[in-house]
Amino acid sequence: MRRSEFRRAVDDEFGGRASAVVTDLVLSRVGGRTAADAIAAGVDPREVWLALCEELDVPAERRYGVGRLEPRRS
Repeated sequence: MRRSEFRRAVDDEFGGRASAVVTDLVLSRVGGRTAADAIAAGVDPREVWLALCEELDVPAERRYGVGRLEPRRS
């Protein structure tokens, strides 16, 4: 997962709360850091995304494959 995909996934899932979720919520799964701090420290965005999902009880069907843009149609 790229950082841009992470951002899209967070925005899509959490809407207006996305910024607060990324900067304020401390996640034990990524070393007791916020999502923003974990990514800045080099933690893989996919791992951070899954930590957010776990912490905020995002259903499994909305955890995988999110954040990607739809392929262009020819």
